[in-house]
Amino acid sequence: MKVTLKILLTAAVILLVYMCYKSIMGPIEFNEERDLREKAIIARLIDIRKAQIEYKNVNKVHAGSFADLENFLNETKLPFIMKEGVLTDEQLEKGMTEQEAVKKGLIVRDTIWVVAKDTLFEKGYDVNNMRYVPAVPGDKIEFSMDTATLVSTSGYEIKVFESGVKFADYMRGMDAQLRFNLIEKAEKQSKYPGLRVGSLEEVNNNAGNWE
Repeated sequence: MKVTLKILLTAAVILLVYMCYKSIMGPIEFNEERDLREKAIIARLIDIRKAQIEYKNVNKVHAGSFADLENFLNETKLPFIMKEGVLTDEQLEKGMTEQEAVKKGLIVRDTIWVVAKDTLFEKGYDVNNMRYVPAVPGDKIEFSMDTATLVSTSGYEIKVFESGVKFADYMRGMDAQLRFNLIEKAEKQSKYPGLRVGSLEEVNNNAGNWE
């Protein structure tokens, strides 16, 4: 009987220690993993924004899907100015402009046409992977993508886009209660329950909701 009691007491102590550990370390580990995933996701959303801005500069509207955006980045060529040489201090003091220097052959400014992805991103950037949420284990998750036209108070039409991923998706496999708390807090504050760039509901200059 005494042996059984000792075993039960030992098990209870171990369980209590474990629960104390989880209550302290659980939120810390959750936040560390959350930060790791969100840094990668934010970097990807910034890339999406950069591509969407350039797409709109060329097409006057945003890409309505990742397929359209990827095709633009892989196929469309953009002007890129090659620069060789700069104006010297002496030339600047004399009021010489770049145009004059180019005409005289003192410096070179030549426009070449380069595929969009090579002007916007580093060499070897995987455009076809842009649609996927990074740093989340398991099956691939795609960012949402949508566009809209908003009308300002003065009646001016403004093209907007939104791309994002929700807590429930990119925090899968993490503490369910802590994840639920984040979702509930966002919903009570009428905020997007996740990370997104742009908005279909307001003109926010393509800002990310982490900024």
